[in-house]
Amino acid sequence: MAKAVWKGATLAESDRYEVVEGNVYFPPEALNQAYFQPSDTHTVCGWKGTASYYHIVVNGEMNRDAAWYYPDPQPAAANIKGYVAFWRGVQVTR
Repeated sequence: MAKAVWKGATLAESDRYEVVEGNVYFPPEALNQAYFQPSDTHTVCGWKGTASYYHIVVNGEMNRDAAWYYPDPQPAAANIKGYVAFWRGVQVTR
C-alpha cells in the first residue's frame, strides 16, 4: 500500500501504483480530488514527455505544483499515463 500525505491530509492511497526513477505514481482513482487544483505549469522530460502539474491545497494552505502527471507520455512511459507523483514536502510511503 502506498500513501501520499501533506499537512496531515491523505492525498492519495492505493495498493496499485508504479515506481519510476524512485517516484511513486498513483492511479487517478486513488486521489482525493478535494485537495487538487489544476496548474498551468508544464515541464518536459526527454523520455517520459510533457508533465502537467497540480497545486495541493489543505486547510487553505497551497503547495504549488506539488503533484505532477503525464497526460500523454512517450511510449516508454505508457505505464504511468495519467498517474500522479508528488514532491515539495509531500510524504510518500509504501
